[in-house]
Amino acid sequence: MSKENAEAQTTTAPKRPLKSRAGLARARRVVVKVGSSSLTSVAGGISDEALTSLADVLAARRRQGTEIILVSSGAISAGLAPLGLSKRPSQLSTQQAAASVGQGLLMARYTEAFGRHGVTVSQVLLTIEDLMRRTHHANAHRALERLLNFGVVPIVNENDTVASHEIRFGDNDRLAALVAHLVKADALILLSDVDSLYDGPPSAGARRIPEVTGMKDLEDVRIGKVGKAGVGTGGMVTKVEAATIAAQSGIPALVTSTENAAAALAGEDVGTWFTTRGVRQPIRLLWLAHLARIQGTLVLDDGAARAVGERRRSLLPAGIVAVEGHFEPGDPVALADTSGRVLAHGLTNYASDELPRMLGRSTRELAKELGRGYERSVVHVNDLVILQPHGSSAVQAASRTLQGDGAAATLGA
Repeated sequence: MSKENAEAQTTTAPKRPLKSRAGLARARRVVVKVGSSSLTSVAGGISDEALTSLADVLAARRRQGTEIILVSSGAISAGLAPLGLSKRPSQLSTQQAAASVGQGLLMARYTEAFGRHGVTVSQVLLTIEDLMRRTHHANAHRALERLLNFGVVPIVNENDTVASHEIRFGDNDRLAALVAHLVKADALILLSDVDSLYDGPPSAGARRIPEVTGMKDLEDVRIGKVGKAGVGTGGMVTKVEAATIAAQSGIPALVTSTENAAAALAGEDVGTWFTTRGVRQPIRLLWLAHLARIQGTLVLDDGAARAVGERRRSLLPAGIVAVEGHFEPGDPVALADTSGRVLAHGLTNYASDELPRMLGRSTRELAKELGRGYERSVVHVNDLVILQPHGSSAVQAASRTLQGDGAAATLGA
């Protein structure tokens, strides 16, 4: 049996999730995400020292038998200096140009750094559609599995050169959470320039939060946004969001600093550990709950709110009392009760300009008047993800707001 085939048979994800950070020492497959602030700066481009140090740690763990998938930011930042740019551009086309230049530079450095240890790396560029569309999702899964079977370390990044504002992950933390789900990883490790999640500014003597078992642990926690290098897009808020996405889909996550990468992989007591709470969900529902750009809101009466939020039924036009926003068939919409509480996200079967004449009417009545095409539900149960049950209290609700520096980031269930 070849080495590659042997690895393919022995390196499979365990049936049970890791119960604590100590389990990372025996994890068979781990997704590691590193941010721009840990690898690059506007002034100096890619830091060879930081990149090499991380590659040394990951290559060593790969040689010990753990499959590593590295989600790496830094392409746009790496392309700034060669293009003569002094700061991260806001214009999408300029970001795309910087990413196109920087991605090649970033991969060249990774290839060299891992190559010193005899480890082969590959480049995998993804867009939202690669994970949302069934055929694209299957292709991405097969490609990553095959690379891992060959002992390769896939280096994943968003395809910033072609991604538009409307179809972006938003940041690589969220991408990493979805990749962890895609490859059925044992754990997700999110690395930045902050060693842990704190209950306030670390400089002010805040307390480290060693473990998060539920959203109640994050109440009243103030979280900073952008790393000190000034080249990232998310900061701690998006890391907590990504860790929560992973944990709520059955994959534990650890948030810590790049300097702690070796200690984290060894299962030592570093960073903040997010325990699992929930089972693995279809990746499309994870996207719908956490990442989809909601185009409008359907306001439900009490009966429909109970049917959707408590019994997880399809939404029929008879239960809708108002339509807000502009959307087309297939767009993501929020489903809210009359008090404004968002109960769920779903994919609508109708455009916003079709729905007003349908409100409060049965599908049988609509089919008789408008045609059999109107017998469909507005949102089918298979295209629906519950965020919080109808009637749940603020403490019980699975959606919470983390306080950032002047901005809030809402976490869905």
